Amino acid sequence: MPEDSEELISGGHLVAKALRAEGVERIYTLCGGHIIDIYDGCVDEGIEVVDVRHEQVAAHAADGYARITGRPGCAVVTAGPGTTDAVTGVANAFRAESPMLLIGGQGARSQHKMGSLQDLPHVEMMAPVSKFAATVPDTARVADMVSMAFRECYHGAPGPSFLEIPRDVLDAKVPVAKARVPEAGQYRASTRTAGDPAAVERLADLLVHADKPAILLGSQVWTTRATDDAVELVRTLNVPAYMNGAGRGTLPPGDPHHFQLSRRYAFSNADLIVIVGTPFDFRMGYGKRLSPDATVVQIDLDYRTVGKNRDVDLGIVGDAGLILKAVTEAASGRVDGGAVRRKAWLEELRAAERTAIEKRLPGLKSDASPIHPYRLVSEINDFLTEDSIYIGDGGDIVTFSGQVVQPKSPGHWMDPGPLGTLGVGVPFVLAAKQARPDKEVVALFGDGAFSLTGWDFETLVRYNLPFVGIVGNNSSMNQIRYGQKAKYGDARERVGNTLGDVHYDKFAQMLGGYGEEVRDPADIAPALRRARESGLPSLINVWVDPDAYAPGTMNQTMYK
Repeated sequence: MPEDSEELISGGHLVAKALRAEGVERIYTLCGGHIIDIYDGCVDEGIEVVDVRHEQVAAHAADGYARITGRPGCAVVTAGPGTTDAVTGVANAFRAESPMLLIGGQGARSQHKMGSLQDLPHVEMMAPVSKFAATVPDTARVADMVSMAFRECYHGAPGPSFLEIPRDVLDAKVPVAKARVPEAGQYRASTRTAGDPAAVERLADLLVHADKPAILLGSQVWTTRATDDAVELVRTLNVPAYMNGAGRGTLPPGDPHHFQLSRRYAFSNADLIVIVGTPFDFRMGYGKRLSPDATVVQIDLDYRTVGKNRDVDLGIVGDAGLILKAVTEAASGRVDGGAVRRKAWLEELRAAERTAIEKRLPGLKSDASPIHPYRLVSEINDFLTEDSIYIGDGGDIVTFSGQVVQPKSPGHWMDPGPLGTLGVGVPFVLAAKQARPDKEVVALFGDGAFSLTGWDFETLVRYNLPFVGIVGNNSSMNQIRYGQKAKYGDARERVGNTLGDVHYDKFAQMLGGYGEEVRDPADIAPALRRARESGLPSLINVWVDPDAYAPGTMNQTMYK
């Protein structure tokens, strides 16, 4: 057959075919001349192109999509500032162990090092904050390298990958026969590993003989969809469970094994502590908050995380669900597994929970105006249903919510993760509502956090994605303000952290959403209900007390 009659395909269409093979339903993007052939391919492959107002939003939305669906998200941005704008979103996904692919444009190879439009060393910039970063060198390799990037997303603990594709590589056409287009389901193996059987047996033995065990269920419990296995273990062996990150909601509120406010007490008094899928980072005091007399076990997808910052008595590398299931099975048939013996320990922890709640009760029920943040987050917690996905985007106000808000179901809590990135809220709403239109989405913003990506509220209006948004408005970056007050005194507490009194309710109305202002705590619940019933993207602007600080803010070591 003559060469000119061969079927040809462009680089952009090869990208789309590779995305389709991975099961990607939509890409998040901000347009640019370098990347438009990808759009053309996505239209042909039935992949939705969701256009946002800032590339950071696109990257955060891809991250959020991965968290909600369990499938990798994808963002596509143009070269230069398009890619640099997305760096924060990729870095956040990197620390949060969220699998996503960022595709960035690049100048043509024929203009390499000539100073082409928006030319920057993207790969070198992305390498430290991604699991894989590379340039696609040839059009025939485009789909192959997209699939390679997705494989790298799942090497060890999940995370983001980055590909830059030069404009001439993307726009060029090659014979279909010369391009490797991986088949769906045939280019990635299962990464689920069950851990060392001997270590599993040892953990089962430790749990059976422990008098005061405690388990922390971290984000990897949700990442690996290990909810059922985690619940079976804690209920079968009568072990108190604490949850953090995306692991929140593993057990429903009110479950006898669900504990939240007594974690420090438990970790100071337990004889066995099992940490599942969370590192010994700043949230864990780098492991120093665990009793030195306790036996410590750590389970993680990433070998490098186990024993980092603190010695452990037992480390198991692998999938949380497979490991926890195997431990439960190994402990079965051993009298009662120690479950009856541990009843007193659970009662001791429940008493510590009640003490903590009583300490916070005045704030939770406060009728003061400006509104106490505890009252606001308590009202939000009461407002949530089993179908409410809760998103926290802020500093001090979200720290308050972490003590009070309890998601009712697994996978219904979203926060930035350990990078502490402000601005994830609107893009997470975008991703969550598109991935799960059957779910209600409730988002709490600090006024400073909302300001970073708030213009994409218009994107939510444009795509008709209703959600209930609440801005805890104290006209301050209050978490930082507290630190400055503590370190430098009252005279310098307001340097560089004070914001204007912005009426975010009017901002929502201006963009076509629902907005309402609240100054009286009695009006919070009715306003939330009206936002829900509006069927629109909404912002309830709640004026909160600027002189109330969350205990987590006041306890941060960086201020001491």
